[in-house]
Amino acid sequence: MKTYIKIYGPPIIEALKALERVAIEISKELPEVCFYDTLGGTALPQSDVTAFISERLGISVDEARMHYEKMISKSGWTLGEHDFYFEWTVPPTFEQLKLLISKIDEALQPLGCKYTVTTK
Repeated sequence: MKTYIKIYGPPIIEALKALERVAIEISKELPEVCFYDTLGGTALPQSDVTAFISERLGISVDEARMHYEKMISKSGWTLGEHDFYFEWTVPPTFEQLKLLISKIDEALQPLGCKYTVTTK
């Protein structure tokens, strides 16, 4: 199951970076969620991402690197008309979906872009 995000920008690149940060931050609360690397190599340099994960989760940079690898979906490119997706390893509960959507809202609100969220 996947939660797809369609961004009606601008700023689309900044929104993708914000969604990637959501994926990193929410991984501690919802380990059932991973994401597809929509920008090929991530929107952020991997060294920045692993440092961010390390600091945010309170783990070593080496552990963060391994954690990062688990966060990237291996299911392939299924975006179609969407810009980003979060993949669920198990079907989400309604509460888990609400948590994810609230984190997405919080991250994208300052950017002012419009977006849709679809889980299927």
